[in-house]
Amino acid sequence: MKHVNILGIPFSIINHDYLIKSLSQHVQSAEKSFVITANPEIVMQANEHHEYKNHLLRASYITADGIGIVKASKILKNPLPERVTGYDVMMDMLQLSCDHQYSIYLLGADKETLLSTKNNIEKQFPSIRIAGQHDGYFDWNNNRIAEDIHEKKPDIVFVALGAPKQETWISQHIDQFTKGVFICVGGSFDVISGNVKRAPLSWQNINLEWLYRLLKQPRRWRRMLALPRFSYRIIKQRVKNSL
Repeated sequence: MKHVNILGIPFSIINHDYLIKSLSQHVQSAEKSFVITANPEIVMQANEHHEYKNHLLRASYITADGIGIVKASKILKNPLPERVTGYDVMMDMLQLSCDHQYSIYLLGADKETLLSTKNNIEKQFPSIRIAGQHDGYFDWNNNRIAEDIHEKKPDIVFVALGAPKQETWISQHIDQFTKGVFICVGGSFDVISGNVKRAPLSWQNINLEWLYRLLKQPRRWRRMLALPRFSYRIIKQRVKNSL
């Protein structure tokens, strides 16, 4: 698969529909796959923390979950086709799981949010097979989550621990499994549970979903500080590439 290098992170040149088709093929073939949907904040964390960057580089697919990544790829003259968000990937994979009886595992959020997520998934996708679940509040060095997943052998594992924990957890444990599509889905459980409302389509269509989330969750402002630094680094990379 072709990639575009954005500050050392290889983003897959792939659109949403093709990714879903590819992941379904991985499930049908009982192959392992590791999916990261990354935004500028994740790219900047990777550039500042070498170990975290190494975890990202183990992924099978890294997609642009953020219009900033798509715009950066255009500046670098190697454009990505579109945003491919964790939430959209999760919803389509849930539909496929319902249609084809793929089994799923949910990892992340607090106990109450996880239960609401599970219940709402079962309401929307009545025939879905949920092999297991575990909340995101656990002792990192003393838990049986990997063993539980290994025993239950789900086809798809949705990991909603937030960055950088979700990427790190999958990277550290994926070698223990013989199968499974592992997908980083960030705050998707919060949306599915009803705790957080996703931006209306009108905001999404003009690429202002990030602003809507900031207005609804002002505490996110510190995370936005990565954006100017990201833009500066992209311009530097463009100038370097043109020399």
